[in-house]
Amino acid sequence: MKKRAFKLIFLLICLGALFCGCTEKDTRTEIQFASWGSKSEIDILNPILKDFEKENPDIKIDFLHIPQNYFQKLHLLFASNTPPDVVFINNLYLPVYANAGKLEDLTDSGLVNENFYKKSLDALTFKNKIYAIPRDVSNLVIFYNKDLFDEKNLAYPDQNTTLQDFLNLAIKLTDNKKAIFGISFEEEPLFYLPYLMSEGGGILSDDGGKNILNTEKSRCGIKFYANLRKKYHVAPKQNESASATMAQMFLQQKLAMHLSGRWLVPKYREAAEFDWDIAPFPKGTNGSIVSLDASGWAISKDSKHKNEARRLIKYLSSKENLEKFAQSGLIVPARKDAANSKYFLDNQKPRNAKIFLDIIETSKPTPVNVNYNEVLDTTKQILEPEFN
Repeated sequence: MKKRAFKLIFLLICLGALFCGCTEKDTRTEIQFASWGSKSEIDILNPILKDFEKENPDIKIDFLHIPQNYFQKLHLLFASNTPPDVVFINNLYLPVYANAGKLEDLTDSGLVNENFYKKSLDALTFKNKIYAIPRDVSNLVIFYNKDLFDEKNLAYPDQNTTLQDFLNLAIKLTDNKKAIFGISFEEEPLFYLPYLMSEGGGILSDDGGKNILNTEKSRCGIKFYANLRKKYHVAPKQNESASATMAQMFLQQKLAMHLSGRWLVPKYREAAEFDWDIAPFPKGTNGSIVSLDASGWAISKDSKHKNEARRLIKYLSSKENLEKFAQSGLIVPARKDAANSKYFLDNQKPRNAKIFLDIIETSKPTPVNVNYNEVLDTTKQILEPEFN
């Protein structure tokens, strides 16, 4: 009898606990955070978000990872009036949302400070207002195969290399018998903008208001770039690279030099079976100028949880958390203290990692406007015949 009574009491306790558990309400404020990102990026980000929740027990993060077609899906969220509270965004798309009144002005939010590179903030500014707090800056350098240079007994490119020097190196490094090319060639505007900018040209004027593609200085840069492939044949034509990317050709030692960005460092560290390093883009008439892009965190204008959103952005953009991203080799941190830490300037390749930081001073935030993506599409159509 006592045993049956004990079982009954135990069962009632369990049912009571279960009932209480079902009615317990999560009182945390939930904020949605949208971002793109590769697996390696998300593997860094997820623990940071978990740590934020531990340090901010009143906030719950609904992380919306959109690995593909990010801005198309983000546009649908804004159009349906269900925008995320915090949005990871870049300078190329920021004007579209800022101009439509979809983003919060963060200029006086308390999130901006002197630790950020000024040009990273400039890149995320629209009509004199800062709309996103930068995570990283993106610029281009020359990756080069030291082994191929050593075989030809050639000096490595450096900050004094001119465009003419660069062309001479590419000619000497090109080996038709071995199908080795001196320099990469890509038809995306990102990769030929440095040639135009270093001659004083570009696609849009600095204020984004005028198309300058057909000016004399821009045409000079276009001609030099096109001739790498068409006249001097030191860069691969479309049929010569086939389905291989420029990064794949560099790893196959079919390219001696490759113009690209920091995002390739993890791949090259892991896969390159030769010695390599980086150099600044060569100097043109106006010096060595590459475009600077930036990505960062914005707050939706219609967010109902702006205070919590600001707390999340402050946490994400801290020195400690940007160092975690820097340690992967994937990004150039937008904070000076994180960029100049051991986590970025470590003893891994590239040995000349500081070049990524040095060229921020001479780089120029990419001039963009609300219609920039249409401008790029038109530019590609105009220049395709010249490149091929």
